[in-house]
Amino acid sequence: MKKFNLAKTEPARLAPQGKSNAIDRRQFLKAAAQATALIMAPQIVPSSVLGREGATPPSEKIILGAIGIGNRGTYDLTCFLHEPDLKFVAICDVKEGRRQAVKKMADNRYGNTDCAMYRDMRELLSREDIDAVLIATGPNWHATASILAANAGKDVYCEKPCTKNIAQSLALAETFRRTGRVFQAGTQRRSLPNFAFAIDLARRGKLGKLHTLHAHPGGLDTHMSGWLPAETEPPKEQVDWDLYLGPAAWRPFNAKLLDGFNFEKGGGLAGGGCLEWGSHCVDLCQLANDADGTAPIEYEPVGEELRARYANGVNLVMRNNGWAGLGSCPVKFEGETGWIETGDDGTFKVSSEDLLTGRKASIAGYPADFYVRDFLDCVKSRSQPRANAEAACYSHIACHAANIALYLGRKVKYDPIKNEFIGDEQANRMRSEALREPWRV
Repeated sequence: MKKFNLAKTEPARLAPQGKSNAIDRRQFLKAAAQATALIMAPQIVPSSVLGREGATPPSEKIILGAIGIGNRGTYDLTCFLHEPDLKFVAICDVKEGRRQAVKKMADNRYGNTDCAMYRDMRELLSREDIDAVLIATGPNWHATASILAANAGKDVYCEKPCTKNIAQSLALAETFRRTGRVFQAGTQRRSLPNFAFAIDLARRGKLGKLHTLHAHPGGLDTHMSGWLPAETEPPKEQVDWDLYLGPAAWRPFNAKLLDGFNFEKGGGLAGGGCLEWGSHCVDLCQLANDADGTAPIEYEPVGEELRARYANGVNLVMRNNGWAGLGSCPVKFEGETGWIETGDDGTFKVSSEDLLTGRKASIAGYPADFYVRDFLDCVKSRSQPRANAEAACYSHIACHAANIALYLGRKVKYDPIKNEFIGDEQANRMRSEALREPWRV
């Protein structure tokens, strides 16, 4: 990792073997005169090198690589490429078509052909010049790739869901704590004005004492991913099926699994259950409840809802229905004196219009630009970003524990200090899963 603002020095050059380094007085005076003339002559240095006219000097740029760039990753990368203090230098993807597409995008951005391509992320991570990586592979790879990157000395921006299970969530947090690397989970709604405003009301007591948080999970389906019929596997250079599976259980090639949105979305679960929108919405509820370092202690499926409860008595309700129609990814926070609901259209429903005093202009959708900037600023300052590894750990644990309750079809109790289910051997076995060789976390 570069030390920003530190100049690099050239090593001294030695004379060829067998020749003397000594020079006589006449040679010395001639060389000195030439050096003086060079120093006194006008020097033309591009303003971009000096950081003038808004440009960032090359020595101050964060060097970025990317791993697994499909549709969502392409959007994320576009947000990174807009930042003036960043340079993108390498793409790794198991699909040749994606490698070529990202290289073309980068080369067009910089007007050169310098973007390197890799099929195996271990080659990209071995590059000492790369400071940070964007990880937007399938969810099956997120935690393993992030941990490999941190151990290689890289900072990480990782798309959601960030982990496959509770054990990986804890391993992710421990790795970034131990290595001191910067981690930002791709739950960018923490940086959007409408969600930040609603969270601020909850945290400052403007709703009265909190009693219920509502999150849209995107799905409460917990069936396993399974296998599909075997199809002819493409050449490894075109699609590396073995690397695509990575730590997941082996299964024969099938194009639907290769391009499927649901493959291993939440551990071995198709669609991810509560992890789909829960990675965003439960994450926002965690922050509203000042619970970034913990998780609910009870989880119970009730009808079409998953109901959870924190140790401080606040309830968390994950439900797909009954929302006010404010766009995708809605949340609602209820206190003893008021409530507020918001979603991706940037607007609000409130118990009293007085609660909206001081709100900022709304931004519809869920742009990642603010979040990317937060990450890059933290890479430079070595501070914690808004969705650091600890926060991501426990928001994901809440979703994984909810999925376990849904899969078992019954109430489970969780100890967020010991990080185990209380008196429930069956639930505890679901906290982790075996990884396929040679992958480890």
